[in-house]
Order: sequence, then structure tokens, then C-alpha cells
Amino acid sequence: MNFSESFKLSGLLCRFSPDGKYLASCVQYRLVVRDVTTLQILQLYTCVDQIQHIEWSADSLFILCAMYRRGLVQVWSLEQPEWHCKIDEGSAGLVASCWSPDGRHILNTTEFHLRITVWSLCTKSVSYIKYPKACQQGLTFTRDGRYLALAERRDCRDYVSIFVCSDWQLLRHFDTDTQDLTGIEWAPNGCVLAAWDTCLEYKVLLYSLDGRLLSAYCAYEWSLGIKSVAWSPSSQFLAIGSYDGKVRLLNHVTWKMITEFGHPATINNPKTVVYKEAEKIPLLGLGHLSFPPPRAMAGALSTSESKYEIASGPVSLQTLKPVADRANPRMGVGMLAFSSDSYFLASRNDNIPNAVWIWDIQKLKLFVVLEHMSPVRSFQWDPQQPRLAICTGGSKVYLWSPAGCVSVQVPGEGDFPVLGLCWHLSGDSLALLSKDHFCLCFLETKERVGTAYEQRDGMPRT
Repeated sequence: MNFSESFKLSGLLCRFSPDGKYLASCVQYRLVVRDVTTLQILQLYTCVDQIQHIEWSADSLFILCAMYRRGLVQVWSLEQPEWHCKIDEGSAGLVASCWSPDGRHILNTTEFHLRITVWSLCTKSVSYIKYPKACQQGLTFTRDGRYLALAERRDCRDYVSIFVCSDWQLLRHFDTDTQDLTGIEWAPNGCVLAAWDTCLEYKVLLYSLDGRLLSAYCAYEWSLGIKSVAWSPSSQFLAIGSYDGKVRLLNHVTWKMITEFGHPATINNPKTVVYKEAEKIPLLGLGHLSFPPPRAMAGALSTSESKYEIASGPVSLQTLKPVADRANPRMGVGMLAFSSDSYFLASRNDNIPNAVWIWDIQKLKLFVVLEHMSPVRSFQWDPQQPRLAICTGGSKVYLWSPAGCVSVQVPGEGDFPVLGLCWHLSGDSLALLSKDHFCLCFLETKERVGTAYEQRDGMPRT
């Protein structure tokens, strides 16, 4: 495992291009495009204000920079660096901007969600979509890019409209039996649309492409409900994370629950492997230390390395008592993600914030638990294999695979708190994002994470 030098960054804005050839990053009002292999700067673009959002077009030929405070979007071309496009929403303002799947249209959402403006880069034409709903996830495209589903709110009722992306014509329009629609998401195969209600009402609705209600699911009533939702890449499972600390798994045949995964504070099953992060105590020859220590030595002392150790059961995990009288309490399953092969599901229970739970979907049981010394900020699966990268806001990155797990210190002078991460398409490298810098972590293609242990059916072997 190797690391690149660190580069300047602002706003955690660092994105690999969809074709995997380029890496875009932002420094204040400048957009920097690098070659992924050499990390040499290929293009440097200057925007009119500080960039708050960037997004690549699907064909990696254009990149969008949004400046919400100014209500502006600037588009840059990699093939023709002298060409650029500027979209000004004027007094309507701007709160969100994204590409259409064809990479030739831009969808801008105005302030107060009054409308969505569809701008064409080819014909310079403009279309408007009224009544978009201000919610957590109100806009979703099918994976093949043919259809757009949009959550709407009109006459105090929730609706969903399905548009054809080729000409932006309305295909279907139907109301949803929800009190306050919070999010919608297509299954990866584009055949089923999941819609879920506010956390005050536990309800998941599943619709076909023509707007027919296939199923409705409710786990319980009179308590806080849904907190997170995730489709498996195979479209066979829908995972629902709830405020009661459980993940419920629905199947794609009957849309009934096939199992539920709990997140108890104590792991009693002796067959479940629990890895706990522990500090490595450096062996220092005190007789050879000078005082004050050199700068490089001081940096090494302040950022201690760590390792995973297998805990013997029963294992008690660090818990956080939620504040019940405040909005959005830190409780329930707030993070969910399936591995690219749909074999594993990773989850985090927000009132056990230091732990990542990994579930075996084939056997429908808990596979392993990883507990860290700090709360988990983010995790993301390798796009090519079941390998999970985790960051906790410290100067380490954690990797897990069925072979084992490892904690890696990010090298360099001073501290490098990893606040976010992003996999390359190939799975060979990983961008580590800090507040003011980023670097790349290169993994060997045939590298096996965790040489100290091999794991079979959840049990380690020395």
C-alpha cells in the first residue's frame, strides 16, 4: 500500500471521473483536473466564486461547478478547454444542481424548491418542472438513464412524476399514500421505485414503472420509523434502517421481510468475530531522544499507530445515550451500504457510533463487527470486490475484506484527519479527503487485506 503526496483541497470536493482517467478537485474558486496515473495537472479552471459542488458528466467530457450563493453554474470541457458555459438562475436562486444521464442537460433546483430548470447544452433550450418537493432525496434517475422520478408536493399532497429523459415528457403521474414523503430511489435494474415516508410514520411503498403500487410495508406504529434505505446492486433486496436500531431486509419476489438484523450493545454469540481497534505502543529508546524532539519525531509521537485485536466474548460496545428531547436524535441505523457483489451489508447504529457491523447476506447472519476508538464518519465499498474502507476523522484509514482487516496510518508531516473517502472505479486506489488536503492511497491489485488473520465463516485463523 502506497500513498501519494498531499494536495490542497477545499470543501471535501474531490471526484474521480466516471471513466477513471481523471481526478477533479477544488481549491476555493479554482478547479484542478489531474491525470489519475501521474497526478499531473491537465487543466486548471477559474470560477467566479468559491465552488460549493462539482459533478462529472456521465461521459467524463464535462464537469459542472455550482456556486449556490451566487445562483450560478459553470460548465467546463476537457476536450475544448477554451469552451465554457455559464448558467445564471438570477433572482430565483439555486440550492441544487446535477447532470442528466446523457451528460448534455443540467437540472437546477431553485430556492424554496419553486421549480427545476432543465438546461440543454446542445440546443440552449430551457424546460421547467414545477412543484418539486423539498425532501431528503426527491430526485432519482434509473441506472440506464432512461427515466427520471421526481417527488412533488401540490395541494398539500405528495405525488411522484416519472419523466422520459430523452425529451423530458411526462410518462406517469400518481399520488403516494404518505404524510410527508422523504425520499425515493429506483432499484438498480430500474423496474421498481421505492418511496418512504417521514420518520414519524413507518411506511415504505414500492411502485412499478407504470405507477402501480406493488407493495406497502410497515414494521411498527407510534414510534420513530425509517432512517436509511439501501438497494442491493442485484435489486434482490431492499434494506431499511430504522430508529429502533434494526435493519429489515425485504425480498424482491413478495416484498415481505425475510429477516431483521439487530444492533445490540453486547455481542454474546461466541461465533461472531469482534475486532477492536487498539493503540500500538511504540518502543522508544529514551536514551537516544533529544529534548525538545525534532519536528518529524514530534509528529510521529502525536499520531500513534493502531491495530485491530480480536476481542473475546461477550463483548460490550461503547454506546451513546441519545438526547430524547431534541430533533434528529443520535439513534437508529443511519448508514447502510451493500458490497458490489451483494454478498455483504455494512451498517452503523448511530447510538453505537464507533462500530461497523458487516452482515453475510447469503447466510442472513452477522459476519463481523469492527469497533474503533472514534466514531465512524464514513464507509464505502470497493466497486470491484467485497472490500470496505472506513474513516473516523483520525489520521488512519481502515480496510476490511473477508480475509481480515487492517488499520493504516496516513504518512506525512503533521496530522491528516481523514473526513471522507472515495474509491476509484478499478478499486486500485482510494482518495482520502481532509479539511484542507487530499491524497491517494494505492492498493496492489492482488493485495489481501489483513495478512495476520484469515477468516472463514466469520472465524479467524492465525
